[in-house]
Amino acid sequence: MRIAVGGIHTECSTYSPVLMAVEDFRVLRGQDLLAADYFSFLDADGVEHLPLLHARAVPGGPVSRKAYEVFKAEFLERLKAVVPVDGLYLAMHGAMNVEGMDDAEGDWISAARSVVGSDCVVAASYDLHGNVSQKIVDQLDIFAGYRTAPHIDVRETMVRAWSMLVEALRSGTRPGIAWAPVPVLWPGERTSTEDEPAKSLYNALPDFDRRDGVLDANLMIGYVWADEPRATACAVVTATDRSAAVVAADEIALSYWKAREDFVFGPVTGPLEAMLDIAEDTATAPVILADSADNPTGGGVGDRADVLNALIARGFEGALLAGITDQPAVEACFGVGPGARITLDVGGTLDPSSTPAHIEAEVVFLDDPGSPAERQAVVRSGGITVVLAARRRPYHNIADFVRLGLDPKAVRMLVVKSGYLSPDLAPIANPNLMALTQGVVNQDIEGLVSKRRARPAFPFDRDFSYAPQARLSARWND
Repeated sequence: MRIAVGGIHTECSTYSPVLMAVEDFRVLRGQDLLAADYFSFLDADGVEHLPLLHARAVPGGPVSRKAYEVFKAEFLERLKAVVPVDGLYLAMHGAMNVEGMDDAEGDWISAARSVVGSDCVVAASYDLHGNVSQKIVDQLDIFAGYRTAPHIDVRETMVRAWSMLVEALRSGTRPGIAWAPVPVLWPGERTSTEDEPAKSLYNALPDFDRRDGVLDANLMIGYVWADEPRATACAVVTATDRSAAVVAADEIALSYWKAREDFVFGPVTGPLEAMLDIAEDTATAPVILADSADNPTGGGVGDRADVLNALIARGFEGALLAGITDQPAVEACFGVGPGARITLDVGGTLDPSSTPAHIEAEVVFLDDPGSPAERQAVVRSGGITVVLAARRRPYHNIADFVRLGLDPKAVRMLVVKSGYLSPDLAPIANPNLMALTQGVVNQDIEGLVSKRRARPAFPFDRDFSYAPQARLSARWND
C-alpha cells in the first residue's frame, strides 16, 4: 500500500494586520518529514509512506496569497510525482485564512483530491479549533480532531486519522463522514476541556466511537477570530454506517448547543488593572498572568506592550514578562552586548495600534541560535525582566526559560502571552490569572466586527432556535 503524507497547519486571525510569509513557516520535505518526531508514528507493515511537504507556522494573521500558492504548488508537484497512491494523509489545522480566499483548507484538500483521484482514500487530522465546511467534508473519507485544549493529544489524533486510513486500505471498507454545523462560536479560553462543560462533552466522545458503525466522533469548537462564513462549531463523525453517523453527529451537535450558555473562563479573569491588583495583594508565587488578547498561539501579534506599560506605571517589583516580539529591540541589544545599559522603545513594531514601552534597561542575556530571526534578548528595567524575541513565538514551556538562564518558578509574577496556560506552566501557577487585554484575539468576542460571519450565531445572536441536521459527505452519496 502506498500512502502519501503532507499538509499545511496554521491558525489565522482575520483581525491581525500582519500577513504571514513563507519564512514564517517551518517546512518539512521528503525524508525530513518522516524523520521528524512529529511524524514518527508513520510505520506499518506493508505500507510505503511517501512524504511530500508539511508547512507549519505559529498562528498569526492571514497567510499571504503568494506564500500559500508557493506551498500549494510544491505540495501538488510532489504529489503528482508519486501517484498513483492508495491513500493520502493530511495533517492540517483547519483555521488557516489566506488573503483573498475563503476556505483555504477546502481549496488545498480539493486540489489534492483532483490529483489522487476518486479511488484514493483521503484522511485528515484537525485541531478542534479548526473550521469545517461542506467543501472540505466532500473531499474526505476520514476525519479526526483533537479532543483536548490545551492540546495534549496532537500525536494521538494524528495516529487516529492515520490508523483509520491504514485499516480502511487493509479491509477494503471505505468509511464516510457526516457533519452537523452548530451555530455557536466560543473562544478556546472559554471551552478548555479541563473545565466544565467541555470536559464532560469531550469525555463522552469515546462512547460514540464504540457504537456499531461509528469509527471516530468529534466536536469542533471552531475559530472565532476568523470573520468568514465557515467559522462555526460542528460535530464530525467518521463511520462505516450512514445512519449511525447521522445519529451520532446530531446528538453531539445538540449536546453542544444545549450547553452553550454554560461556558465560562477557567482561571480568575478580568480587566488588566483588576488582575494586577490581585497580583500585588497575593502572597503566594509565582502568580502567572496571561495576556490573553496578544497570544501568539491563538493568532495574536505578540508585540503589544500594554502589560509592560501597566507594570512600569505601578512600579511593580519581581515580574518576568515573556515575551514581546520586537526585532529592532533585539538587534539593538545585540549591538551593545551583555551588561550594557540601553534605551529601548519596546513593542508596537508589528501592530501599529499598540503603544510601545519606553525603558532604560540592562542587557542581561543574549541568545543567538545562529539565525538573526531566531535571536532573543533578556533585559532588566527596575524590578521587571523582559524577554524580547526577533520572531513571533510563545513562551509556554519551562525549557523556553531555562535556555535563557531564567527560572519562572522563582519570580513573584510571570507574565505570558497566553489564554489558558500550557500543561508545562499550569502546575506552577500560584495562582493563575487571565487578563482581558486588547489585541487581535480579544476575548470580547461579541464586540468583534462580523461582516462575513454566518448568522445567526451564538453569542452574537441569542434569540433563535436550532435543531441539528447532519449532512453527509458527497463521496458517501456516490
